[in-house]
Amino acid sequence: MIEKQKLLEIKNLNVEYHSDGKVAHAVNGIDFTLNKGETLGLVGETGAGKTTTALSILKLLPNMGRVSHMSADCMAFRNIDLLHTSEVEMRAVRGAFISMIFQDPMTSLNPVMSVGEQIAEVIRTHNPKFSKEEVDKEVERMLKMVGIPPERKVEYPHEFSGGMKQRIVIAIALSCTPALLIADEPTTALDVTIQAQVLDMMKDLKDKLDTAMLLITHDLGVVAETCDNVAVIYAGEIIEIGTAEDIFEGKFHHPYTIGLFGSIPDIKTETERLSPIPGLMPNPFHLPSGCKFHPRCPHCTEKCKTESPKVQEYNGHQIRCHYPVKEEGKGAVL
Repeated sequence: MIEKQKLLEIKNLNVEYHSDGKVAHAVNGIDFTLNKGETLGLVGETGAGKTTTALSILKLLPNMGRVSHMSADCMAFRNIDLLHTSEVEMRAVRGAFISMIFQDPMTSLNPVMSVGEQIAEVIRTHNPKFSKEEVDKEVERMLKMVGIPPERKVEYPHEFSGGMKQRIVIAIALSCTPALLIADEPTTALDVTIQAQVLDMMKDLKDKLDTAMLLITHDLGVVAETCDNVAVIYAGEIIEIGTAEDIFEGKFHHPYTIGLFGSIPDIKTETERLSPIPGLMPNPFHLPSGCKFHPRCPHCTEKCKTESPKVQEYNGHQIRCHYPVKEEGKGAVL
């Protein structure tokens, strides 16, 4: 058996946002590992802490955000300690080793620069010795790689459709062949047909370049098609993590994970309404005591309200819950 090469390791990551004298606990003790060439899906509702986790890895948190350092904390990429790197050192990491595709391609591109110049800017930054001809050649190669004719490099973002803009954003992110690609809901603004095309292209490029990917999404269909491993996040905590098979076909699940699957239409079942999870994500300024999910959980007990649950493990499949629910075959809904 080939030993997997660890690429990114995060232990006990905590992120707080400070505003008007109050503290929002956005990420609370997250642990996960991402190996070379693998795709990890980070799944959860809006406000769960997915994007904050991604921005923490690249140290791009807004001014009011900070990573809470603890003695056991670890945020390591290869042999680089991301927790203690300077801003100058992080600039060398961003783009060259870790790249990010942001949520909205419409706002990710500079409207007054040609798309070719925007790709060239990244290439020049990380390859200062490249000649103008070498940079131009790389720009054309990247455009070809994402399925855009190279002659369109002189055009501006407004001349492209939403799907084409997303392809350009992906070309920018991959222009220096990073070892890790962070994709923050990369298909949210696209229609279903274009979503499928972009996801297929991302999978092909990831395999071709042997790039690991952290895919942030709320779409379990995308997770099923794309991810090797899945982490379900709620109120800043990973409440379930395992292989895609564990999440979709495992015997035990967190009640929140079951709720997510219950919110998806099932083409095999006739019903008048979906089964959404009752209630809302808790306010990060005032998180519930005990299990963060207990106000919305149908299996809640007094213990859940007062005692924070420990992780229970089933052959590597980890669930942070006092009473994991036995329910097989969640993948049947997709």
